[in-house]
Amino acid sequence: MAQIIVLPHVELCPEGAAFEAKKGESICQNLLDNDIEMDHACDQACACTTCHVVVREGYATLNEATELEDDLLDKAWGLEPKSRLSCQVIVDKTDLVIEIPKYSINMAKEGHRKED
Repeated sequence: MAQIIVLPHVELCPEGAAFEAKKGESICQNLLDNDIEMDHACDQACACTTCHVVVREGYATLNEATELEDDLLDKAWGLEPKSRLSCQVIVDKTDLVIEIPKYSINMAKEGHRKED
């Protein structure tokens, strides 16, 4: 079974987290199932960028991004070469290390997260 390691995020998981992931489910769903309140404004329908993550380890083993996901990622805050929408990445058997960016467009628009 694959493990997901989440690097510390000041609000969502200040200490970081590590857990056994459910194969065949998205990173986003795995985060939610493990009490990490990942934003997912479109209800995981690949229609926004609020579940944007950066895959620090295991990126090369992921299912390929669709053209729609790539187009949406262009709008994500803090985009990096290893960025993905967590609702679109299906967990397989490889361990993943992910980082949740400090902000998302949802946080900026709605102002529902604490400021530094």
